[in-house]
Amino acid sequence: MPRALIVGNTDGIGLALTRRLLDEGWDVTGVSRRESDLSHRRYEHLVADVGAAGYPAVLRDLAAVDLCVYAAGIGEMFDADRLGEQTDAIRVNLLGAALTAEAVVPGMLARGTGHLIGLSSLSDVLISPAAPGYAASKAGLTSYLLGLGQALRPRGVAVTAVRFGFVDTKMAKGPATPLKVGVADAVAVLMRCVARRPAVVSYPRRMSVAARTLRLVSRLGLR
Repeated sequence: MPRALIVGNTDGIGLALTRRLLDEGWDVTGVSRRESDLSHRRYEHLVADVGAAGYPAVLRDLAAVDLCVYAAGIGEMFDADRLGEQTDAIRVNLLGAALTAEAVVPGMLARGTGHLIGLSSLSDVLISPAAPGYAASKAGLTSYLLGLGQALRPRGVAVTAVRFGFVDTKMAKGPATPLKVGVADAVAVLMRCVARRPAVVSYPRRMSVAARTLRLVSRLGLR
């Protein structure tokens, strides 16, 4: 049976994807900061904080996986008195993903096959005074995944950057969440990625166009 590792899966997209993979016959290991209520004979759960110093050790003894999805993510609105929250976003969203890749990719390379998917964001093109740490972390994540994918694909390992807009989860904060999509739609996108192994997917497409427009506006503000 194929084996998947889902990082950040006690709620939202990660949990829904875990359930979908189990329904389709995968063995799944989940990793998150808290215990999971999910019970299944082909599921195991590890409690770990991707932002903690000991996180890589948690993954060290895992069996090789065919699929790894990095779905962990945090983000807070900017508060000048709480700059550490912006640093935390970079630590979790970018560094946590890189540490996960560092742990799972060698096993994939050894077998000459595997697929790493990272959940990025359409905000990766923005300069955001409202959430600078989040936007910066997603910009770095997309760039890292695309570069890593180009390096690994000749050796049989695919890497996919999935750039979502607003998805109906706890991360969709704020009074305005245009073109918000449901979790089931997001999971359907991810399952197509599992089947097709593209380098990058931007969803929804209309929101991707809007994000590029906002990028121009945000950069004009720097002049």
